[in-house]
Amino acid sequence: FTGIFAYLNYHVPRTRREILEILIKGLQRLEYRGYDSAGVGIDGGNSKDWESNAKSINLIKQSGKVKALDEEIHKQKDIDLDLEFDVHLGIAHTRWATHGVPSPVNSHPHRSDKTNEFIVIHNGIITNYKDLRKFLESKGYEFESETDTETIAKLVKYMYDNRESDDISFATLVERVIQQLEGAFALVFKSVHYPGEAVGTRRGSPLLMGVRSDHKLSADHIPVLYRSSAKDKKGCTTLPRAGQDTSLFPVDEKAVEYYFASDASAVIEHTNRVIFLEDDDVAAVVDGRLSIHRIKRTAGDYPARAIQTLQMELQQIMKGNFSSFMQKEIFEQPESVVNTMRGRVNFLSFFISLGGLKDHIKEIQRCRRLILIACGTSYHAGMATRQVLEELTELPVMVELASDFLDRNTPVFRDDVCFFISQSGETADSLMALRYCKERGALTVGNPTTVSLSATKNKICVTQTGVTAGKFLFYAYTSQFVALIMFALLMCDDKISMQPRRREIIQGLKVLPDLIKEVLSLDNEIQKLAEELYQEKSVLIMGRGYHYATCLEGALKIKEITYMHSEGILAGELKHGPLALVDKLMPVIMIIMRDHTYTKCQNALQQVIARQLMVRPIVNLRVKTITRPSMNSSHTINVPHCVDCLQGILSVIPLQLLSFHLAVLRGGYDVDCPRNLAKSVTVE
Repeated sequence: FTGIFAYLNYHVPRTRREILEILIKGLQRLEYRGYDSAGVGIDGGNSKDWESNAKSINLIKQSGKVKALDEEIHKQKDIDLDLEFDVHLGIAHTRWATHGVPSPVNSHPHRSDKTNEFIVIHNGIITNYKDLRKFLESKGYEFESETDTETIAKLVKYMYDNRESDDISFATLVERVIQQLEGAFALVFKSVHYPGEAVGTRRGSPLLMGVRSDHKLSADHIPVLYRSSAKDKKGCTTLPRAGQDTSLFPVDEKAVEYYFASDASAVIEHTNRVIFLEDDDVAAVVDGRLSIHRIKRTAGDYPARAIQTLQMELQQIMKGNFSSFMQKEIFEQPESVVNTMRGRVNFLSFFISLGGLKDHIKEIQRCRRLILIACGTSYHAGMATRQVLEELTELPVMVELASDFLDRNTPVFRDDVCFFISQSGETADSLMALRYCKERGALTVGNPTTVSLSATKNKICVTQTGVTAGKFLFYAYTSQFVALIMFALLMCDDKISMQPRRREIIQGLKVLPDLIKEVLSLDNEIQKLAEELYQEKSVLIMGRGYHYATCLEGALKIKEITYMHSEGILAGELKHGPLALVDKLMPVIMIIMRDHTYTKCQNALQQVIARQLMVRPIVNLRVKTITRPSMNSSHTINVPHCVDCLQGILSVIPLQLLSFHLAVLRGGYDVDCPRNLAKSVTVE
């Protein structure tokens, strides 16, 4: 889940110091993502002529935090930080290691050769890089890193070295490069051969552009140029019609600034006008004008890219009064749940409105089965709501891991409805499964947490959750949970027999934000529990019914944030293997709620207690606190009561808080940068 940031100033004078400060600040805005190294690429030279300086590139890279990179920059003796540039492109990157250990040589930007003719930053994974590397080595290109990204830098130089014309455009080179790449990528290129020009492209990984100018822009959208038989002298893109504006630029003055980023948080302090690139878009800035190119037009392509206005505020992406982004995200869940329901649930009329679904709801109600497809936390949100979906829709509901769904070549039919759940809308496995289902004629429904990304583009109907998901997916889980509940309520709004149950659930949604606040008030109790557990090597979390998904999600958070081994176990399977792990040294957390599984969970609890174990139950207020000489009240977390199908939201929050406190207590790492944590680059 690496970070990309690039900044191009065109006739906006900036000193090298200012440019580097903007690049470093952009990377710092992305520090909530996991990463292990960082780097920047800027124009070299100390001449008064910017074009002369653009004929050389300086790379500065460092392992560790962005702060370490900043310190390394200020150690450079041959860089004049006060030199002013009228036009300049700088690119910056934070890396999460996938190929090769964290080190300066494996860090981005990667270069085409020792003279830095081309450099590139990359988010994603190139799956055919070994074949490309073998080919390029056979042509005499030498590699210095272990990464897949270096292959891209060498490949663009190969295309340049073998060009048919000296005036070939930078965008055309990049078009040719991406035709050879397999996997997921967001890329930004810089070259000494194209001073003051930037080219960005994406496939399966997010990339957006911010535009800033004090003057009116030429349009509120940019037409997409497609390759055709009509070629201009610099490349292969369609010639524009007479009088047609095919690029974006300031109308009255030439001064403009462009920002490339993998996340809006890096650009929002500079501009709220952004363009979200689609898969296989190639965005090129030449002479201060932005144009977007595609190799060919396919069915469903929209022939323009809109300039959108971001509504998010900078404060939304800052820590505020919290000690970390992780803690902030957990405590923001009452607001995120309200935002998910805002404008969608009328608590007076019990009416549910999901705009993207209104034209398809009858078709969904007539389907053969509902298939929920997701990865990780989003998969657990599907698991958590499957029971109520089956109850209210009266349809068979399958919940599938996207990668396994593809590996099995699962049969999908035209009368199936496939519901894709995603935090980013960019998870590669889910996008591939989406295309698989669309090819087989199934109706596809999307529930991404963020907007304007590729998952939204590819779906027939989309329902948004109304929140911008955080890195750790705490409130992505609860918001997706609520969104799926709303979908189930919408599906049964015309069934008379379901109305009492439907009203009960809607009333539960109304009080849910306040109940979440009650659970968050238990933070001190949960911190005490964490103090008892943080030195343990493993923990088991058990439950059943609505709370099996809670066990899976809680165990996942403990694993990925605290690095402690944790397993979510279905209590009904206790005697079929997991009980063998239980002894007096094994910590166990039991989730016991006053619902139809209460008696069965009590039986499982007694089996665990019989092994002389210290059990830490999370129980409902209506459940009598379990007493035993070896167990005192500090071992029991009491959560408020809610309607059964929503109780999973309240029971998961203590586990979220527990994972946070365990991470802090175990120490040694920044809790906001968990190791090996990636979301968007998940591929086969």
